[in-house]
Amino acid sequence: MVRESVDLLIEARWLLPMEPADRVLERHSVAVRGGRICALLPWQEAETRFEARERLRLHTHALLPGLVNLHTHAAMTLLRGLADDLPLMEWLQKHIWPAEMRFVTPEFVYDGTLLACAEMIRGGVTCFNDMYFFPEAAAKAALEAGMRAAIGMIVVDFPTPYAADPDDYLTKGMALRDQYRSNSLLSFCMAPHAPYTVSDKTFGKMLTYAAQIQVPIHVHLHETEEEIRESLRQHGVRPIERLRRLGLLGPDLVAVHMVHLTPEEVDLVACANASVVHCPSSNLKLASGFSPVAELMEHGVNVGLGTDGAASNNRLDVFQELRTAALLAKAVSGRANALPAHRVLQMATLNGARALGLENETGSLLPGKSADMVAVNLGTLELSPCYDPHSHLVYAAGREHVSHVWVQGRLLLNEGRLTRLDVDEIIARATRWGRRVAEADGSAPEGRGQ
Repeated sequence: MVRESVDLLIEARWLLPMEPADRVLERHSVAVRGGRICALLPWQEAETRFEARERLRLHTHALLPGLVNLHTHAAMTLLRGLADDLPLMEWLQKHIWPAEMRFVTPEFVYDGTLLACAEMIRGGVTCFNDMYFFPEAAAKAALEAGMRAAIGMIVVDFPTPYAADPDDYLTKGMALRDQYRSNSLLSFCMAPHAPYTVSDKTFGKMLTYAAQIQVPIHVHLHETEEEIRESLRQHGVRPIERLRRLGLLGPDLVAVHMVHLTPEEVDLVACANASVVHCPSSNLKLASGFSPVAELMEHGVNVGLGTDGAASNNRLDVFQELRTAALLAKAVSGRANALPAHRVLQMATLNGARALGLENETGSLLPGKSADMVAVNLGTLELSPCYDPHSHLVYAAGREHVSHVWVQGRLLLNEGRLTRLDVDEIIARATRWGRRVAEADGSAPEGRGQ
């Protein structure tokens, strides 16, 4: 019998394909050819069927789809820890926005995004959905890192160093999308920042563009009670109702945070087939409240996980979000079984891909899909013994247990070491930015950023 040739054959103790959500394949292999998964099959069968150019035996590991960070502002790693422990609007208006106006340039965004990519890869993230200024610099950094990224075409109604007005933002965003539209690692979203920074007229333009080029609309929504009070004062309705009237509440909407929701609004979101991004650590740190995630999912809403930016989290650690999301859902609902481990993992993989329109490309381990994968060593001291890999990945494992990461079959992390990025150079760049930001902010303690 002539064996088929493949590029890579990985033997794993457990495969977690995510379709269906609770499936576990023990002692199975993944065969990869041309950057795509071509088979999942038992070890012995794989040995007989395939001749592999490279073979990897991970006999204490779980192999699962790469994690999807469904909401972040990657370049804000360079503002991590700046003016912590303040209310959201005070933090933004007195510290973050002034620092951005002074320092955010293409170089800042490139350096910050590259730092974020390095952190995320080491934490098992293969795809992130970004919203920030100078998105062309973020795209460049993501490609250098070898990651998959959904780049937000950001729009706000006020001038920034990136653009002068809404039309300028849109023109620049569309030009970037046209430049990279054929790149297999990049996709795009319309990214109106929030209802309180975007006018009805601008929302209308973005909806038209999104429909024409068929991309999601990624927006912060119902994050704080103050946001809702201000919307009632200015528009006479809550933000979600305002977006519904404008035509944005639909299957292309990726609504971030969604903390303060009435039962009627949960129904609205479900009926619209919109997606929600849960950012539990950011919501806790900024005292925004508790999103009714279990209720949303029980109504059939597609819910993914995001870290938010490193300035408000302060980690781009999806493993932390997995555990926090699972525990919060139990506490908020009063039910220990409100959000089982396998469903939380699906939030961080397939649900995130689905929100971005990438579910046919990534988010699960199925033949034909891109080989975006992460291996987690469950054979360490603190993870032994292992009864259920889903449970261990959510409640016990951390990003420090990630050993290997692949995107399109290309190895980005090998035994915990980045293969494409120079860690020392990335840290040096971040340190230089930190000195400048700390000096300008004035609130930073002596030595911060040194």
